Formats: sequence, C-alpha cells, structure tokens
Amino acid sequence: VQLQASGGGSVQAGGSLRLTCAASGRRFGAYVMGWFRQEPGNGRELVAAIRWSNDYTYHADSVKGRFTISRDNAKDTVYLQMNSLKPEDTAVYYCAAGSVKNIRVRSEYDYWGRGTLVTVSS
Repeated sequence: VQLQASGGGSVQAGGSLRLTCAASGRRFGAYVMGWFRQEPGNGRELVAAIRWSNDYTYHADSVKGRFTISRDNAKDTVYLQMNSLKPEDTAVYYCAAGSVKNIRVRSEYDYWGRGTLVTVSS
C-alpha cells in the first residue's frame, strides 16, 4: 500500500486548504484512513478518520466544525477540507491507513504517507 499526500501550504488565519491522500496497492473495503498531524517536539495526533466500509467519520474536538474528512471511492482518495484555519493548526499532516479496530489508536494504522506541511500565519 502506498499513500501519497499533497495539498499543504501556507495560508493566513481564517483561510482554507484541502489535503489529498491518494492510495494505491490494494482495495480499502475493510480499512480506515486517517489524517494525523505533528508539531515539532510533539507526538502525532489524530485529526480525522473515515471507515471505508460504512463512511463512519471521526473528527478531533479541536477541528470539529472546521475540518471535514471525505473520500472518493472511484479514486481511492481521501480528502481533508480545512476551513477557518488557526495558527495552532500549523503542523506536518500525515495520512495513514490500516485495518483499524480502534480508530483513535495510532499504532493500528499500518501504512503511512509522507507528511505535508501546513503553515498558518496570524
């Protein structure tokens, strides 16, 4: 499985970005795909995730109402629409996938893409 993340960049507070994670290598019928982020010196935290089989979604409290995870079945692609961005959203964002049972447990994600940097200035 290969995951290719893109869409990061620099924006001012209040702006928007859309991250894209294109997956290849297998079908994702039983998988969860998620977006994590990591600030320098901190651990990697789950931002949002989607279960491929039933479209169940999870969003961290810190991003609820601002970020939305979605998927495109035909393209095996997951998106993270980020609106009303804040300086505290600045981080490297990673997409991940796996046959996850507990959607919030980072160690259950088997596959990781390279990160994409999001910088939000005040």
